[in-house]
Amino acid sequence: MTDIHLREDSSGSSSPRTKKTPTTSNIPLTFTYTPSDDGTDENLLILLHGLGDTHVPFAKLGRSLNLPQTAVLSLRAPEQIPFLYEQAYQWYTSFDLLGELIDRPNPTPALNVMSAVLTHLTKDCAWPPNRIHLFGFAQGGSVAVESALAWWRQELVGVKMQPKIEAAEKQREEASEKAEEIQSPRALGSITTISGPLLSYPTLDTPCPTPLLIFHRGTLAKGTFTAFSKAFTRVQEIVKSGGKQGQGEESMPRSKDEWEPVMRFWSKVLGRRMGERLYEVMTGTGTV
Repeated sequence: MTDIHLREDSSGSSSPRTKKTPTTSNIPLTFTYTPSDDGTDENLLILLHGLGDTHVPFAKLGRSLNLPQTAVLSLRAPEQIPFLYEQAYQWYTSFDLLGELIDRPNPTPALNVMSAVLTHLTKDCAWPPNRIHLFGFAQGGSVAVESALAWWRQELVGVKMQPKIEAAEKQREEASEKAEEIQSPRALGSITTISGPLLSYPTLDTPCPTPLLIFHRGTLAKGTFTAFSKAFTRVQEIVKSGGKQGQGEESMPRSKDEWEPVMRFWSKVLGRRMGERLYEVMTGTGTV
């Protein structure tokens, strides 16, 4: 899919070069975690599958992407779809008692689970929020964007509630710097949603600065991009052929050409550690 070119970078990182492995006792979901192949866990890519799937194929996808300095965490949705004997999971209740899709589903259970996951990753595993990147397909894409917004809202509330720092006159300048650092809300690194719209109406006084990439085949409802633009300050939309408007035909990127804008997006948002042989994602001739 891509060629990986070595380059030097001047950006630094204060987090550990290798991160602690997430634990099953703190993540209430079945998951697969793979550290970075190059031994430097600078970024974490969290993969969220679509309705009726599991985390297994997405874990394989994450490994095949082979993104530099990037660990991969593939999560399985918490609920098995009722009355199906196969391994098919949903992030939130998606069908009514007659087996029809619910028009306005409630994603709150999934968002609560994702909040627990992000808290564990940032507090226990030493992942800076701006090094955590979400990638979701369809229902998983909706959970990704809603989770990022929920995280951002929580950060904004935390800043408002942060007490002022008092210090002696000789420590005033240092205390001021610490206060500024503590009171800055921390956004996640990036979001890529494949055919996954917002499920809620965005009502934010301060839109989320997390870069967002929307990939779809023209199947998203009218006004979807406008809703995203109200919620996020940096939104990029990629529309590829292959879908039928109004018929909900969704699929993952299928070819080098379709993956190229996603890889370019990641090349801009993924962090790179200073002082080591670092990598830049560039488009090339390989395939997944």
